[in-house]
Amino acid sequence: MSAADTLLDIVGGYGRLAVAYSGGADSALVLAAAVRALGPGEVLAVTAVSESLASGELDPARAFAASQGVEHLTPRTHELRSAGYRANGQDRCYFCKSEVLDTIVALATEHGFDQVATGTNADDAADRFRPGIAAGRERGIRTPLLEAALTKAEVREISRSWSLPTWNKPATPCLASRIRHGIEVTPHRLARVDRAETALRAVLAQARIPVTDLRVRDLGTSARVEVPAADVEAVAALPGVREAVEAAGFGAGGFEVSAFRSGRLNVG
Repeated sequence: MSAADTLLDIVGGYGRLAVAYSGGADSALVLAAAVRALGPGEVLAVTAVSESLASGELDPARAFAASQGVEHLTPRTHELRSAGYRANGQDRCYFCKSEVLDTIVALATEHGFDQVATGTNADDAADRFRPGIAAGRERGIRTPLLEAALTKAEVREISRSWSLPTWNKPATPCLASRIRHGIEVTPHRLARVDRAETALRAVLAQARIPVTDLRVRDLGTSARVEVPAADVEAVAALPGVREAVEAAGFGAGGFEVSAFRSGRLNVG
């Protein structure tokens, strides 16, 4: 049995399914698999909307859900009400996922869906900096990609074979992941990271530099712009980069351009 068939077999065994759908490659594959295994009428997509969702993410998520023929709900969530989330310790993701999943589970139940699934994959489960996974386990959330032992690379391969537009979509974790641990998460900090990344995408596009992995890290008194290693020198020399970062709200506290590394703030 192929990896894709294994995934379909697992999802098909759940019955009616609500998918915690962020719009990323992982949850998009879970959503597509559920539609293939169960039919669109037996699937609900739910995208949590809050200050931590990067602008520009919701519209493509809506379009993909529509292409799958499923009902798509976009409830407002309130992570910033949690002191644990605002404190921004190593366990911040636990408090975030607790709020998001509690909202999604309640909404799913209201619509007649007893099972909820996320896009957690095998690589996520092996990462010790993923406290949010515990929140899912506590709530009995299904993780079909993990059950099928699918890695991120395999998720992308299956997605490509199914012609999903998300197969090569860069990871776009929540905006809070850009703020250095120990610095309070606030609406202001989330918004200025979002503004800076949006402005920088425009600057890079104008310079014909492909926008793949891009992060603006809030380090407290300064910012760090991260792009693929091969682009660091070109981006650092671009006129408009400094202006974009400062105009977004980082002021003149200084910034640097360096190589992107996923989860970099977990290690410094």
